Amino acid sequence: MGTGGAEALVAGMARSGTQFGWQSAVASGGGHRAEALRALGVPTFTVPVAERKASGVLRATTATKAAIRTFRPEVVLAHNVSASLVARLAVLPRRLPLLTVFHGVAESDYTGAARILKRTSRTVVAVADATADRLRAAGVADPVVIPNAVFPQAERVNRAAVRAVHGVAPDVPVALCPARLEPQKRHDVLLDAWAKLGGDAVLWLAGDGSRRDVLRLRAAELGIQDRVRFLGNRCDVPDLLAAADVTVLTSDWEGMPIAVLESLAAGRPVVATDVDGVRQALAGGGGILVPRRDPGATAEALHSLLFDARARAELGEAGRESVRRQHDPRLLMRSYDELLRTAIGAS
Repeated sequence: MGTGGAEALVAGMARSGTQFGWQSAVASGGGHRAEALRALGVPTFTVPVAERKASGVLRATTATKAAIRTFRPEVVLAHNVSASLVARLAVLPRRLPLLTVFHGVAESDYTGAARILKRTSRTVVAVADATADRLRAAGVADPVVIPNAVFPQAERVNRAAVRAVHGVAPDVPVALCPARLEPQKRHDVLLDAWAKLGGDAVLWLAGDGSRRDVLRLRAAELGIQDRVRFLGNRCDVPDLLAAADVTVLTSDWEGMPIAVLESLAAGRPVVATDVDGVRQALAGGGGILVPRRDPGATAEALHSLLFDARARAELGEAGRESVRRQHDPRLLMRSYDELLRTAIGAS
């Protein structure tokens, strides 16, 4: 429950559920979002990350069982595949209805994911149309599509003040990449693109992960270390969005990335790879799609926005309108409310 799109969705649903008569608890590995929920009075339980080991699954299952005994839920909503496996093992004695929100996996992992989901979950929710299509092809019958949404953010701070904190002048173009430093996100492609871009623009990498040292070395090899800032894990992404001009994401695969939706809602145009949920998120405007693993096309798209205020403004407004129409949190919550109440009634 730190940084990440699924984590943002969980936090937003837990906060908003009271409007629908929900009493929610969150079982997770902890993090700043869990701490914020706890401060609001939402019960939280610590569950160790299962990883891909039998011992990890056993520890996570034991902790989840304890959370269920304490909170006594009527329905369990798991996020992604490993959580579904743990939750299924934990709810077996009580026969609680279990639903899974599936945020996506790499293309090669869909068959294995579908095998687990079919055995664990009464209903699988896909966060994008393309994700649902891949699940069906892998053997999951009738996944329900509920596109992700953007929950209201805290009031943004002054743009110039945020830039000053990070040593960036008001007139310097800034691109923000809010993504974990993991292989899926392909920051190597982004750094190669940034080297082609030239100029005085600055790239902010908001996130941390196993690729940090490799990427720092790559930036130095490319001679762009002075134009790339590694910001680490952040809990102030709305502030960073207020200070940036463009958001960029060069992932190999995505479900329906909350980072893209948050950027559109903030009026920040997006440059992103043409993959599954990203394609759907940008269908209503607000950004430029580029091919996967193509630094040249990425650099060209970034240049067209970072150095053209009018183009940014036009795409920014299109993105805001698209989010208002297609990714309203009230629509998402109504859909989940109906789904959960139906599962409880059928149990």
